[in-house]
Amino acid sequence: MYYTLTLLILLIIIFLPRVGLLALYKNYRAAQQREQVEDALKHLLERERNGRHASPESLGGTLDLPRAKVMSLIEDMENQGLLESRGTELHLTAQGERWALHIVRAHRLWERYLADEARMPLNKIHDEAHKREHNFTEVQLNELDAALGHPTRDPHGDPIPTREGKMNQTQSMPITAWQAQGPARIVHLEDEPALAYQQILAAGLRLGQDIRIIEKNQNRYILSDGENEYRLAPAVASNVQVAAIPKSEMLKREAISLWELADAQHAEIVTLDDAVQGFTRRRFLDLGLTPGTRIYPELGNFFGDPRAYRVRGTLIALRKDQAAQIWVKPI
Repeated sequence: MYYTLTLLILLIIIFLPRVGLLALYKNYRAAQQREQVEDALKHLLERERNGRHASPESLGGTLDLPRAKVMSLIEDMENQGLLESRGTELHLTAQGERWALHIVRAHRLWERYLADEARMPLNKIHDEAHKREHNFTEVQLNELDAALGHPTRDPHGDPIPTREGKMNQTQSMPITAWQAQGPARIVHLEDEPALAYQQILAAGLRLGQDIRIIEKNQNRYILSDGENEYRLAPAVASNVQVAAIPKSEMLKREAISLWELADAQHAEIVTLDDAVQGFTRRRFLDLGLTPGTRIYPELGNFFGDPRAYRVRGTLIALRKDQAAQIWVKPI
């Protein structure tokens, strides 16, 4: 009787619908297989965006799978209508591209959240976002996008796909290919390989920064933002992508940060720094901190931080790091 009861309990634990061990294992395996498919879709999309096509070899290298499992995965994805094999090339179908863009959007929105709101170190956000990007519905993504203020770029400078599946690419080049004498703006920091990315972050370079090359040779690049110098090996410097500074942004040259404004000195907001994204940007806009708005420091603080500012008849408090991201022109 005792053994019969024990066996019955074990069978219930194993085979109980939804919460039994067998059901949990099946759910786990299904989630693993889904993640594998989604990682494969991201690889195919990245290759196609770079003007190439994935192959079984490139897919196996990315997913760290032996050839037999790669071929099985490809067959499964073909059966789902996600890709087509054309010789040794793998092509996304329209359905596969939509799904791939959904995953890329989820990953980059999560990176934006982790960097801006969770204050996670930039060299940690990629792996954490990869864990969170799977099994996220379109509705949940739209809610996260809206809560973050509809950011257009992730913390590395990569474009975030819109809900319609559009992804606006920025024309850029490695700083090692920049030939102009004038400054360039950092628009993308490649996060792979991780070691090179860590060196870029350790040097202090950041998105939206305007830099110029002051020295280069086969051993090093020396960059400057006018105040600091940054020394990088050529292989590392090639991961810093730059673009020409828009003419409309040249107004920023005549501006100072809000934090530098003297007490009671009136000023007009010129622009918000490119680094201001997510909830922070949305909060700034909700407070009326838009180009053309007048603002001035009204109340001092014995400790200096935060500082009170009068804008649109309202008194607001901003920390030093926030005020330093708002560019103004003294009146």
